[in-house]
Amino acid sequence: MREIAIAQIGNVKIGHAQNYRLGTGCTVLIFAGGAPAGVDVRGGGPASRETELLNPLAGPEKIHAVLFAGGSAFGLDAAGGVMRYLAERGIGYQTSSAVVPLVCASCIYDLSVGSPAAFPDQAMAYAACEDAQNNIPRQGNVGVGAGATVGKYKKEPGRMMKSGLGLYAAQSGDLKIGALAVVNAFGDVYDGGKIVAGMLDDSGAGFACTDETMYRDCSGAQGALTENTTLAAVVTNAAFNKPQLVKIAAMAQDGLARTISPVHTMADGDSVYALSVGGVAADINAVGVIAARVVERAILNAVWSADAAYGLKAARDMA
Repeated sequence: MREIAIAQIGNVKIGHAQNYRLGTGCTVLIFAGGAPAGVDVRGGGPASRETELLNPLAGPEKIHAVLFAGGSAFGLDAAGGVMRYLAERGIGYQTSSAVVPLVCASCIYDLSVGSPAAFPDQAMAYAACEDAQNNIPRQGNVGVGAGATVGKYKKEPGRMMKSGLGLYAAQSGDLKIGALAVVNAFGDVYDGGKIVAGMLDDSGAGFACTDETMYRDCSGAQGALTENTTLAAVVTNAAFNKPQLVKIAAMAQDGLARTISPVHTMADGDSVYALSVGGVAADINAVGVIAARVVERAILNAVWSADAAYGLKAARDMA
């Protein structure tokens, strides 16, 4: 497989909007023609909207956008801005009286950086939709990655690190598959078996290792707040329906398990979406395996592309 730009997959446009001063933002993936989608939620504290549409038993076969936003549950309201943008352009599900855009949304908790009173609103999400028309997705402290952080077991701001948003896509023959991930994890991020971003030790010059710290303090995780979440969206030009995409989303969760530890805790809202935007014939098992790989690479790109901010170090400062 060879690496490609995620925009080369086609039939999806990605845009960002953010407020760096307040430490929050949002990222939107727009599917103007609609896209079958599935989701796999494994974190214990998700903040989400309309994900029940992706249940294989639900009626709609396609959705029109996925929004990732900061602001915890407050940020879910920003999806209204995406709906307004799409409705103005006649994009959505045609009912007997109106076009209704189907927009799924998931949020991360970023209220601990910038301003705790700041979160994306409908105007910011609308601006992200406008940015999507350029379809030049960026990485790092951008969009929903503006306020992303990792390594929060101790719940001490000075010991967590700055993370961000990452992208990765690949192609094999006619098959294209890519991932977008925002890493706002409770745990540490590993690259090649070594921690590259996560909870810092008392000196701030090294890593404490969340796993080992929890082993020594088995009761310490009790009461851990749901102030974390890693979100990812896998997009492929392979032809799949909702039940198949739910399975692909589940397999893509392996990308989180390979790079983040601990992961899928009660203190996280980890969710992975999978969407089909083309008609290429492909084996579901192969695509699921590749999905995990591109999610893994997107997560690593999220931490390696992040810049220090809000008094927090980033992975590049520790290298």
